[in-house]
Amino acid sequence: MDTAEVILSVLVVVIIIVSLLSNVLVLICFLYNPEIRKQVPGLFNLNLTFCNLLLTVSNMPLTLVGLVSEAQPGGDGFCQIVGFLETFLSTNSMLSMAALSIDRWIAVVFPLRYHSKMRHKDAVFVLGYTWAHSMSFSTVATCFSWVGYHRLYASCTLSNPRASSRTQFIIFTVFFHSFTFFLSFIVLCVTYLKVLKVARFHCKRIDVITMQTLVLLVDIHPSVRQRCLEEQKRRRQRASRKISTFIGTFMLCFAPYVITRIVELFPAVPINPHWGIVSKCLTYSKAACDPFVYSLLRHQYKKTCSDIINRLLKRGSLNTSGRGRETQVHSIPAAE
Repeated sequence: MDTAEVILSVLVVVIIIVSLLSNVLVLICFLYNPEIRKQVPGLFNLNLTFCNLLLTVSNMPLTLVGLVSEAQPGGDGFCQIVGFLETFLSTNSMLSMAALSIDRWIAVVFPLRYHSKMRHKDAVFVLGYTWAHSMSFSTVATCFSWVGYHRLYASCTLSNPRASSRTQFIIFTVFFHSFTFFLSFIVLCVTYLKVLKVARFHCKRIDVITMQTLVLLVDIHPSVRQRCLEEQKRRRQRASRKISTFIGTFMLCFAPYVITRIVELFPAVPINPHWGIVSKCLTYSKAACDPFVYSLLRHQYKKTCSDIINRLLKRGSLNTSGRGRETQVHSIPAAE
């Protein structure tokens, strides 16, 4: 192993640890807080967390093994199963992000009709589509033996070693990425840009009211006026920052890998083997980012984590005090 491969191996280990801990924490919050379970976005977050966790424990360690040993982990049948899972889980996670964006769009653009437009059974229907969509592409790839060990990515993923079915594999690859990555990206852009437009409109209305209030309050202290103006600026930036995070992390993590897979279809274009691993690590890093982007940085999840920690600390202090009392009780007869 050269220096670059050692660094990439360490990176994969870090991604596995962060992804495992953060997604397990999201799952604990979902199980602990009944309010999160009642909300429709909680179902989409649960599905996304499930995909990320399964990808973390099934595919990432095998990529690490392939990177370290520079050989296929396990036999061909085992690698086909892992490749099927990788295709299914990555597709399902992308579509889950698109579903979350649609949910936010309905909540912001149609707030009064949100509960009638997005009910739990509607969310189940959307999740059913994501599973059917993901399962169809994964099954087709497996049936045509288009999943296996790919040395460029050191992973069990989409691969076609046979020259006889090259044309069919190219068509499948283009269709697959068009109806997963590009479809999800278009949905994210359309829905979140509409959300941003509505958010900016409301910010302008609030700004007008704030400025009218400041004009009427002639005797207001300059520091208070300055704080109000700064809050206006932060309010305008907050929505843009969130939208940029949603779309930016999606593009940063998935686009390099998808572009590499498309470029790979042209044999005349050489691809650096280290770049193949880097692009794969970027897709894995999305599983580590998603818990923070969609869940853990929200106030409701922060409060749930705080409640869990306080409950554990309180239980620990009670156990400690209980053991202290038992020690005192047993020491009294001995003293007598």
